[in-house]
Amino acid sequence: MTMQKIETCVLTAHVPVPLVEKIDRLAERIERSRGWIMKQALSAWIASEEERDRLTHEALADVDTDRVIDHQTVQAWTDSLDTDEPLPVPFR
Repeated sequence: MTMQKIETCVLTAHVPVPLVEKIDRLAERIERSRGWIMKQALSAWIASEEERDRLTHEALADVDTDRVIDHQTVQAWTDSLDTDEPLPVPFR
């Protein structure tokens, strides 16, 4: 099995020293490089942002098709959660 070589690029960023110190302690603890941790963190952040973007588009599509629950219904449901007889979860 051969490993495919991935082209890379060096990124430069000004990072607060306390954050760098945390990264370095983590790198030492898990026996990984600072660069490996930075790649993992950047990959996780990008995945999170892509998911947030997907969910935003999904929510906007729901609004466009009037698949929404009005504020009063949601408020009544959340208020009922502290009671002995909570309302069922509202849905459309």
